[in-house]
Amino acid sequence: MIAPMSDTRPQSSASSTRAAWIAPVALAVGVVAIALAAWGLLRPSGSGEVASGGGVQSGDQKTQVCDAFTMVRNAVSLQTNADLGNDRVAQQAVAANARLATLGGGEFLLSRLNSSVPGDLADAVRSFADDLTYIGMGQLAGAPADDPAQSNREKTAQATAAKIDTLCR
Repeated sequence: MIAPMSDTRPQSSASSTRAAWIAPVALAVGVVAIALAAWGLLRPSGSGEVASGGGVQSGDQKTQVCDAFTMVRNAVSLQTNADLGNDRVAQQAVAANARLATLGGGEFLLSRLNSSVPGDLADAVRSFADDLTYIGMGQLAGAPADDPAQSNREKTAQATAAKIDTLCR
């Protein structure tokens, strides 16, 4: 004779409850980040838009590039400083989103550059985008945070970001 099964479940601890929702949330954040990066890379850059004066105006392009820079800088900052706790899955999701923001941000900025962007701003944005791309690839390649080459790239990117900030004023 088989004994009837109990309908009671073992008590779950708060940490297992938390772990149960962190992974799906981290996955959802990652999917949204990938979708936004893909949308940003695939949407038309607007470089073919014609202003009412008959041609693309440099001021409009400067504003678009400066807005893109601000968006990328905010995305990288947000994703690299996110804290979802000590759960390994959550930490990996944060790291993946940081890499995505870094690599996608570099490519996004490069896709916004055209001949109507003032030369000094275009050069600085191109340099910053290249630094972001190298930083992201270094992260994917497993470079530790204290790697001298990675640290140099981060310092250069910070200095270039400050220059872009000044040029965008």
